[in-house]
Amino acid sequence: MNNLKEGLDFYYDEHDNIVLTAKYHLDKGYCCGHGCRHCPYDYEAVPEPRRTLVLKERKDALQKTTSTSQNG
Repeated sequence: MNNLKEGLDFYYDEHDNIVLTAKYHLDKGYCCGHGCRHCPYDYEAVPEPRRTLVLKERKDALQKTTSTSQNG
């Protein structure tokens, strides 16, 4: 984590967990299979049934954000 830049490669969530950004994952070049929040590779290395679950969670979160911005 020494060479990573806060706000660009990672940020801290509301529970002070380190969250890696999509930029970090793109720079890495592949899906690690851990189900990271900002995986730009559609969780291709995440084993089932977890892959289906995280894809559904991402879709639901996107729909929630979209409907909130349209109603607000």
